[in-house]
Amino acid sequence: MRRRSGKITQGSAHPGLALLVALAPLAAAHAAAAPASAGSAAPVPTVELPGIVVTATRQARPAFAVPAAIDAVQLGRIQRTTADINPSEYLRQVPGVLARDRQNYAQDEQVSIRGFGSRATFGVRGVRLYVDGIPATMPDGQGQLSNFSLGAASRIEVLRGPFSALYGNSSGGVIQIFTADGTDPPQWRAMLGTGRHGARRLELGARGIVGSYGYNVDASRFRTDGFRRHSRARRDNGNAKLKVDLGYAGHLTLLANSVVVKALDPKGLTRAEYHADPRQAAPSALTYDTRKSVRQNQGGAIWQGDSGGGGQWRVLGYAGHRAIVQFLSVPVAAQADPLSSGGVIDLASDYAGADARWSWHGDLAGRPLDFTIGASWDNQDQHRLGYDNFVGPLLGVRGALRRDEIDTVSDFDQYAQASWDFAPRWSATAGLRHSEVHFDVDDHHVTMRNPDASSGKDYSASDPVFGLMFRASDDWHLYAAWGHGFETPTFSELSYRSDGATGLNFDLRAARSDNLEVGSKWRWGDGGKLDIALFRARTRDALAVYSNDNGRSTYSNVGRARRRGAELELHLPLAVHWRLQAAYTFLDARFRSTSSECARAADCAIRPGARIPGVPRQALNASLHWRAGNGWHAALALSAIGNVVVDDANSAGAPGYALLDASLGYIGHLGDATVAPFLRIDNLADRRYIGSVIVNEGNGRYFEPGPGRALFVGCRIRFAARD
Repeated sequence: MRRRSGKITQGSAHPGLALLVALAPLAAAHAAAAPASAGSAAPVPTVELPGIVVTATRQARPAFAVPAAIDAVQLGRIQRTTADINPSEYLRQVPGVLARDRQNYAQDEQVSIRGFGSRATFGVRGVRLYVDGIPATMPDGQGQLSNFSLGAASRIEVLRGPFSALYGNSSGGVIQIFTADGTDPPQWRAMLGTGRHGARRLELGARGIVGSYGYNVDASRFRTDGFRRHSRARRDNGNAKLKVDLGYAGHLTLLANSVVVKALDPKGLTRAEYHADPRQAAPSALTYDTRKSVRQNQGGAIWQGDSGGGGQWRVLGYAGHRAIVQFLSVPVAAQADPLSSGGVIDLASDYAGADARWSWHGDLAGRPLDFTIGASWDNQDQHRLGYDNFVGPLLGVRGALRRDEIDTVSDFDQYAQASWDFAPRWSATAGLRHSEVHFDVDDHHVTMRNPDASSGKDYSASDPVFGLMFRASDDWHLYAAWGHGFETPTFSELSYRSDGATGLNFDLRAARSDNLEVGSKWRWGDGGKLDIALFRARTRDALAVYSNDNGRSTYSNVGRARRRGAELELHLPLAVHWRLQAAYTFLDARFRSTSSECARAADCAIRPGARIPGVPRQALNASLHWRAGNGWHAALALSAIGNVVVDDANSAGAPGYALLDASLGYIGHLGDATVAPFLRIDNLADRRYIGSVIVNEGNGRYFEPGPGRALFVGCRIRFAARD
């Protein structure tokens, strides 16, 4: 951990394991003291628990009844003291998930699940993202969290492990956010907050029910001057949901979502730069004024209706447009190569998709059976332009055209799933998904020195999954799950060839994985729970960064990789006003062998047994909550992350760290209004630490510092008129 003296030690943050070992007997004693369940005598155990989810089997089932590691994080409570700026504020509560706020809104947050997605230098890869069922991940596997509207949402669901494969390409895990339904009586909501480094957030929303219509509309703006220099950012989010009751014809949900981001990019720092001043920007960021702008608008519709005989249809359609302009720090000399794509990226994407499924609930051999069959199609047409980032001596401006192509990617998937309670205490869940992903490039920038790079490639896979659950009692479930998964390269990973030649790197193969998980889910009557999962994932043709220099990354297949570990999640009511939550992850992620291509390369840096970069071996998030009956509430939270290596050669690393956060709030009532002011202090001890890393950064600028002690003050207001 790096202390304020500036000294770095490379050890992991290890308090998590000791803490959880100490807590487990406490949880067991607490559960034993709870009222005994009579479930052992019941032929069919009945569990009534909150947190209905639809992700694992696409059937409305409690997470407790699903043979998979799955969590639903509730967002709608007015007493929360989160600033609702980034999803990482909530995702850190889920074991197996590493969500890091990079303090760089030009690159989005870093999110990985059980090590899948850790190689992403920007955005989210290897993990599927959804907003109200609409993919926030494009067909190639590239996604972003920026259009997650936290203030309008009711919950975030996170699925880990083998059953993620039921969502197709790049399903190392699944994260879904769901907008809340309208309320009766109608509500007006507002949130205003301000904090250190010029952070300001304003949100306004309304939700209600009028006749057969339920609505939820929300708009927010976030601005920050940035913890680091050259990191100023602004993000505007809008979200709307209209749910219409059609009577016997079912119900229709209309969705609209928008996001606008304008952010400067401070880039990563070398270790020497970090030691000298963690708040500085990389010199090249200032020279080329590195920055990014994003504008996205999308809409969708979902119809659900009964088909009779226990069947139900669900049909979804969506379409949207996303425009990105990014100024990189590619040196002028590097752009002299006639095959260079320049230092300015201009992307304009139109995307659309549909998903239709039929579900049936009935009996097989006198036992309950849920069955779903469906198909989905997604398409993205991306006009990719590249320009020089200079005009004469003037740097950081749009110059001559260097790249002009139409990139198209589409997928067509078919899937079937079934869950059968085949015995009083046993249930089985099985599924199969066949995916076809097609890439196509139409090169419009052809010159004597830049040949036509038009080409295409198809990827396909059939991925089975299977899970088995044993209900040992009403309060204790055991399960095992197995499945295959696959991950194609994204367009960003295909964009540049490692040999410097023109065209996309269609030599890349899709990575294939074999996933196994066993787990235990334990609940007790006063709301406590203890979930434990052991997992292993073996990947062949793993994708890794081959080079990351001058603002662009190239990739290669590097052979086999293995991820194995354990997760523990504990929710423990300690007394009437006290509650403890803890999420702990142990993850050993390593390359097991190198590919023949890597073995022949003189500069191949990967050796068997090397750690996969960007993945800590241990992570802990623990929080102690207090809530009094008079409206006051407070919390103390500990986040501890182990050390990570930053390159495939394991030649450099970032130390682990532990941060302590504190919050205090009050809920008061003024007539029909509920007023909830709050105060939070992040990094209470004012530790200096490296919050995230850029994997395999070619100039050694791996490190993205985290902020010191930061204060955020806010107030939520909810007005609900009552009769």
